[in-house]
Amino acid sequence: MQKVEVQLGERSYPICINSHFNDLVAEYSQSKQVVIVSNPTVASHYLNSIKCLFPQAKLNYILLPDGEAYKTLASYETVLSFLLQHQYSRDVLLVALGGGVIGDITGFVAATYQRGVRFLQIPTTLLAQVDSSVGGKTAVNHALGKNMIGAFKQPVQVIINTQVLATLPAREFAAGMAEVIKYALIADKAFFSWLLTEHQAILAQDHLVLAQMIKHCCQMKADIVSRDETEQGERALLNLGHTFGHAIEAHLGYGSWLHGEAVAAGMVMAAKLSLSRGWLVQQDLDQLIQLLEVFQLPTAAPEHMCIADFLPYMKTDKKVKNGQMRFVLPISFGACALKDDVTEDELMQVFANGLH
Repeated sequence: MQKVEVQLGERSYPICINSHFNDLVAEYSQSKQVVIVSNPTVASHYLNSIKCLFPQAKLNYILLPDGEAYKTLASYETVLSFLLQHQYSRDVLLVALGGGVIGDITGFVAATYQRGVRFLQIPTTLLAQVDSSVGGKTAVNHALGKNMIGAFKQPVQVIINTQVLATLPAREFAAGMAEVIKYALIADKAFFSWLLTEHQAILAQDHLVLAQMIKHCCQMKADIVSRDETEQGERALLNLGHTFGHAIEAHLGYGSWLHGEAVAAGMVMAAKLSLSRGWLVQQDLDQLIQLLEVFQLPTAAPEHMCIADFLPYMKTDKKVKNGQMRFVLPISFGACALKDDVTEDELMQVFANGLH
């Protein structure tokens, strides 16, 4: 087993990475009330295995529709109503069995049901394993912006089973790789080189290589979250590519592009902005595009989107401060910074001929 600890004092928790589900902390396996939140696709593969982890529990489950389009207040309310109808107390343990959508909804419910209950993350997509299951960000989407309604709520444990990726569609696996590449661009150029070297083993889903890659990403995120849990500074760097990416998702309609696909295109757009400022050189941009293309990820915005389509969403982005847009930009390959001096005119000029 590979293990990473998220250090948050009394709220610290382990991330356990293995090729099975059997690393549940004994305290939680003895829970008397357990509700598993999942979707039909994931449940058909893994629900019975997860049920076996809680032999003493009054156990129930609820299945939500699959996809980003259902990461809504309506789904959140569906889970709340289920808990209330079945009269679950504050002793209940919620289990998020699924990708980022399930994890975010379950975590948001856990943050608010009876002012807070425990929840366990069992992520079943690569994107959730390397990113969204770690760090306690929970939210639902709104038509006017992605992840605009939510709360910080840390899980009690994260259990990552690399074997589940074998049932993940290729497109979903690629979307997860966008978040992996993000970590390299933010703070670890050597990791970027490692991804290029090991890309064939990653695509072949070699379990040892996957476990090493996932642990590296989780460790990077755990370290940042431990220093800046509620995104007052450094944690904002994890949003590289997301300001552009969230705009793509919201403009197209949630689910048209996967989150990782939009982040991939967003990273290229951020890199082009940095290139125009002289922080990156063309070779840096070319290397980023090369690695994204290895994993068949988009490297440009949707053809019909212009910069004017991005601006309304950027102006309501969570990083906006005092009415000023702020962007995470690479200032060198493997280092990023949060910048608040990007103007609309600069965006227009940089992307006039370079969005696609």
